[in-house]
Amino acid sequence: MYYTIKVALSLLLRIMDSLILIRVVLSFFPTLQSSKISYFIYQMTEPILAPCRAILDKLGLGMGMFDFSPILAFLLLNLIRNIII
Repeated sequence: MYYTIKVALSLLLRIMDSLILIRVVLSFFPTLQSSKISYFIYQMTEPILAPCRAILDKLGLGMGMFDFSPILAFLLLNLIRNIII
């Protein structure tokens, strides 16, 4: 049973990685940001990216034109995946 939970959590983290990557790609296409799929992706990834943005703002790295929160989210999700596995 423990193995099943570990595999499920690992799969969930991979899905979140994929959704964040899709969100990054969607940010380059403003016309696609108003679709229902885009809305779903934003709703699924915002609970992860908002705290990352807050951390970067506290560190003084959140300013500017680029959003580095997906990079921090990728690093944190991979760290969590490595701890689980």
